[in-house]
Amino acid sequence: MSTTATPSWSVIICSIDAGKYAHIVQSYERLLAGRRFEIIGIHDARSLAEAYNRGIARARGDSLVFSHDDILILDDGFAGKIEQHLAKGFDLIGFAGAKAVSDGYWWSAGPAQQYGAVGHAPPGLPQLSLHVYGIDDVAISPAQVIDGLCMVAARRAVDTLQFDAETFDHFHLYDLDYSFSLHQRGLRVGVVHDIPLLHMSVGSFGAHWQEHRQRFVRKHAAALGRVADAPLPEPLKLRARVALFDDAQSLRRFWTHANLLRAGLAMRRMQR
Repeated sequence: MSTTATPSWSVIICSIDAGKYAHIVQSYERLLAGRRFEIIGIHDARSLAEAYNRGIARARGDSLVFSHDDILILDDGFAGKIEQHLAKGFDLIGFAGAKAVSDGYWWSAGPAQQYGAVGHAPPGLPQLSLHVYGIDDVAISPAQVIDGLCMVAARRAVDTLQFDAETFDHFHLYDLDYSFSLHQRGLRVGVVHDIPLLHMSVGSFGAHWQEHRQRFVRKHAAALGRVADAPLPEPLKLRARVALFDDAQSLRRFWTHANLLRAGLAMRRMQR
């Protein structure tokens, strides 16, 4: 699906669920209305890294969105805000991440290093939950790594580096590896706080995730200050300040910078 003119936005979505795919396509069509865009669906992926590289090969836009199919962006100003952040010199933008990392998960360096805010709507639960991990006084914070639920890259980023589909050949750690690799090359990675987003999942941290965590540590051992083949400790628990809401409209109304900043400060005080 694409506009007829050369697009300024390319949205790449990996999905095997027709219903989820139709819903997320409709969402991006609304968010990007009035802009030139294309939507690239990958429905037979061997891994997310492999799928996203195929999407990059087809993409014509200057801004590339790598999106899960189970999110809902609640801000009609999404495109304008992302364009402003990219214009400030950021090369890769996400919604949660960390300014330092020591292991194969983005919150590994502890609560003081975490950034972001994400709403969650796991299936079967009666309420939505807003998780605030850490907020700065600005709308976007520099980071070393970001979570992959939705990432937006400037064309200069994907021209510099593609995803490592050989090492990360499943559906985990492609995001940390890509963002950390760009950071190590001197490109600017950031976490936005000014765009409300819902994720209809809580993630999966089973055997495949553990294997790819080890692969991440082996690949980046020198930068992490680790011994590549040393046994990995139990992961640190992800810390967040959590608030519950009955519906998306209520969560959206609460999502102001002042409220998020207060929640982030409260979360960090709890960890002292």
